[in-house]
Amino acid sequence: MLSALARTATRRPLTVILFWVLFLLLGFGLGTGVFARLSDNVPEVPGTESEHAAQFLDRTDPTGESITAVVEGVAVTDPGLRDQVERAVADVRAIAGVAAVPDPYTTRGLTSEDGQALLIPVTLTGGLDDDAEEQAVDAAADRIKEIDAPEVHVSGGPLLGTQIGERAQEDVRNAELISLPVVLALLLVVFGGLRAAALPLVIAVSGIAGAFLALFGFSQVTDISVYAIQVTTMLGLGLAVDYALLMLVRFREERRHTDDVVEAVHRTVAAAGRTVLFSGVTVAVSLTGLLVFPSVFLRSMGLAVAAVVVIDMLAALTLLPALLTRFGGRIPPAKVRPDHEEGRVFARLARFSARHRVAVVAVVVPVLLVLALPAAGMKIQLGDATQLPSNTEARQLYDTVDAHFPPGTGVSPVTVVLKPGTDTATADRIRALSPTAETHQLPGGTSIVEIQPSGSVDGKAATDLVQRVRDVRGDAPVQVTGPAARLVDFRAMLSDRAPWAAVTVLLGIFALLFAFTGSVLIPLRTILTTLLSLGAALGAVVWVFQDGHLAGALGAEGLGALSLTAPPLIIAIAFGLAMDYELFILSRMREARARTHDDQEAVVTGLRRSGRVVTCAALLLAVVFGAFMTGGFSPILQIGLGLTLAVLIDATVVRMLLVPATMALLGRRAWWAPKPLRRAHDRFGLREEEAEQRELSHH
Repeated sequence: MLSALARTATRRPLTVILFWVLFLLLGFGLGTGVFARLSDNVPEVPGTESEHAAQFLDRTDPTGESITAVVEGVAVTDPGLRDQVERAVADVRAIAGVAAVPDPYTTRGLTSEDGQALLIPVTLTGGLDDDAEEQAVDAAADRIKEIDAPEVHVSGGPLLGTQIGERAQEDVRNAELISLPVVLALLLVVFGGLRAAALPLVIAVSGIAGAFLALFGFSQVTDISVYAIQVTTMLGLGLAVDYALLMLVRFREERRHTDDVVEAVHRTVAAAGRTVLFSGVTVAVSLTGLLVFPSVFLRSMGLAVAAVVVIDMLAALTLLPALLTRFGGRIPPAKVRPDHEEGRVFARLARFSARHRVAVVAVVVPVLLVLALPAAGMKIQLGDATQLPSNTEARQLYDTVDAHFPPGTGVSPVTVVLKPGTDTATADRIRALSPTAETHQLPGGTSIVEIQPSGSVDGKAATDLVQRVRDVRGDAPVQVTGPAARLVDFRAMLSDRAPWAAVTVLLGIFALLFAFTGSVLIPLRTILTTLLSLGAALGAVVWVFQDGHLAGALGAEGLGALSLTAPPLIIAIAFGLAMDYELFILSRMREARARTHDDQEAVVTGLRRSGRVVTCAALLLAVVFGAFMTGGFSPILQIGLGLTLAVLIDATVVRMLLVPATMALLGRRAWWAPKPLRRAHDRFGLREEEAEQRELSHH
């Protein structure tokens, strides 16, 4: 495969480059259409009780979704304001697709007790198609905003997804404007020349185009979360730079040994390309754990991010070799340094860790375990508008309502569906759970009971209420839905499927690392050390965003729980990224071991030759993730911080200290495998780099 890719890139470089130019145009043209197709329905899990009930209501309830407006800054008793509001309410009622708009002056609870704000809820007609719903929402929002008051905010329902999608597009654009110049500056420092530094950015732009195009494709068949765009774009940008950096460093090394650019490209693809291939497949396998979950959100994220990883990998293995074939002659070879000077800092770290292997393990492992302790108390929640930046429409509406209305105003109720056959006693017991329970009838004999929980939409009071209803109903045909019920079902889904997801990923990673190394102990060591860095990063995220320590420094606040989007994505993506750096190091160790047959020196040489690349790659990824954290969305802040810390901890503490220490503890046994597995690896495993190089050179 690698030989075929290398031959294609070097024989027809202009064709390969033209293909990728067309891909970029498609990505930045058609692909950006995904911003108009983003969904905020993260907690939906097909097959759960809450989802079945929600679908039943969609089919039978004549009322549809709703949006909410808040007017503030003028006393609600002001005659001029009242006249404007009443005329606006009348006009909105006349809009096609609007089912009901209550008069805030005559409806209890819609004017604040302090007389400084009022609410205008707008309920849409059920069964509207997307275009009709969008037209009704836009017309209602535009008319309400014509009210002359200091503050008029409209959000909620289908409008919320649109607002967040627009903000996501703005955040992605700003993150790119921040990260790309900084990455270019760092690459200039690494390579010392503009030509070499610019090539990783070309691959990075390909990764961004791939992210847009992959998400747009998936949006045609499934819902794509509003958070997907930032996650896939940041990962596509970061991994593209990583892979290009690894390939370019190797290309410049090969240029020291040959003046033939095509030959240097072949050797680069044979050695570094093999690592990129394995790395891309390993990251993609790490994300397959998300496919085990029935959640539409998690599955779509897993598929989309895996697709972006594969696009980055293909760009590094095809576009970059083609560019190097055309322009690589202008990139100077790496400077020749004596062996004792090249990577000497990393060599010293490796020798120090190997000499003091017991002490290093005894210190580093407990420290990482302590950092991971907060993760044991991790909680997840749907979250409300407090997760959004303070200048978003939905957050401003939330803050205004919170300032002027009693706690719980606007919180979605727990919705109980009492289907025909529910006995009167059961229905009465459910209504008795709250004195504020409201009942209305649907066609066909179904009753709907809406119970307003105290506190937030997904707080303990709301989720406990869901459980109490489910305990009270017994065997009656009663279903519970609403945001709180969806959160309860989402948590149950995570608990049930997480072990299977873990087994799927760990077995896949073990098999790939065995194919790469021919060892069974190195994959086990890699998995255990990676779990340590991942636990430490996740513990820090809990400490900051759940417990509130130092959250203000990131422009956030302690929310008492993490967004339900953050933990699974941090775990899946960070695990894959950690494998990146492990493979970078192991590939150099294998080369040194094959050349010298000295296990201890192979560890030192491997770190000496790869330490600079791993450190630079981690720093560049941290820059990319940091740029995306400037947007202010709490879930993205959580994911960004978790991935940044996971990458930095793994690339420094784990790979520079724990890897050489544990490899020294294992000694020659590190490369051991049982004889049957050894024979299988010799027969079916991938060849050494030297064999690949001979084949490529022959062609």
